[in-house]
Amino acid sequence: MHEIQTLGVATELQRFFAAARLRASDYGDHYVALWDSLEQASSGGKRVRPALVLAAFTGLGGTDLTLATPVAVSFELLHTAFVIHDDVIDHDLARRGVANIAGRFTERALAHGAGDQAGAWAATAAILAGDLALSEAHRALAMLPVELELRGRLLDLLDRAVFVSAAGELADVTNAASKHPLTVAQVVSTLEQKTAVYSFEAPLQAGAILAGASPEAIDVLGSYGRLIGVAFQLTDDILGVFGDPEKTGKSILTDLREGKQTTLIAHAGTTPGWAEIAAFVGKSNLTEEEAALVRERLRACGALQAADELATDHAARAVAALDTPAVPAALREMLTVLAGTAVNRTR
Repeated sequence: MHEIQTLGVATELQRFFAAARLRASDYGDHYVALWDSLEQASSGGKRVRPALVLAAFTGLGGTDLTLATPVAVSFELLHTAFVIHDDVIDHDLARRGVANIAGRFTERALAHGAGDQAGAWAATAAILAGDLALSEAHRALAMLPVELELRGRLLDLLDRAVFVSAAGELADVTNAASKHPLTVAQVVSTLEQKTAVYSFEAPLQAGAILAGASPEAIDVLGSYGRLIGVAFQLTDDILGVFGDPEKTGKSILTDLREGKQTTLIAHAGTTPGWAEIAAFVGKSNLTEEEAALVRERLRACGALQAADELATDHAARAVAALDTPAVPAALREMLTVLAGTAVNRTR
């Protein structure tokens, strides 16, 4: 999706990190290493958010990519910041099998003989790196050479994305402490807040606003983004328990061990089968054999089918929302394909 245009995003990010590293050299080797780690954290992803900004922008008649690219960069850096802070919250030292910022600074502490401070180095580096990425995400929009009113609308979008995502992240963590499964509606609400708004709704609307799109087009893309974002995360949660770790890069034990409140658990909690599942959800030393038993019982009680159907329903509703002349045919077609891939994937 818009691979050629996202090359411009990659180039812009390279320029930004090169300049930042040069500035950082005045403040010592550890700070340069922090920026190296931050650049690594921002690379290697699918660049979904920048692609959505650019797709909406060009699909709704925008032509000046020198304006659209910094906006796309802003949303990619926002994602980088959230991913880094998410790993701190989860105490993770790796992402997709590769050391993340905390992991790299743990290794750095050990290499510098500060083994007893490794945890502090890891958390400090990751929190600061996320802060720096978040700061630049705002700066990229604040420096955009457009009229004040337009810049304000874009900054308001970014502000809402941060504000709502923080609420979703907090809910995700506090929900795990619940002694009883949440309702499906509560789980879906958290998914919408934590991911859908910043990953899909806001990037699409930012591209549309920058292109001078109609209020209807902006609203429609917002509705599509919320629905497809939830469909994407529902599929993520299914893969977190039923996926292939070789393809997802994620353990299929972690969500069960942490007692993560997903639609799988929410649905199971409404069935007689829950009594045979409950003891294993949140069990920190859950074994492979026990996880296999949980998966079998989640299938048997209909939880897997219900979660699959909910994801498919959200994707279908997202596509239906696009059925308006306000969204040009080419953009509608591209977003329809995206809706299919959001739910029909293995990673």
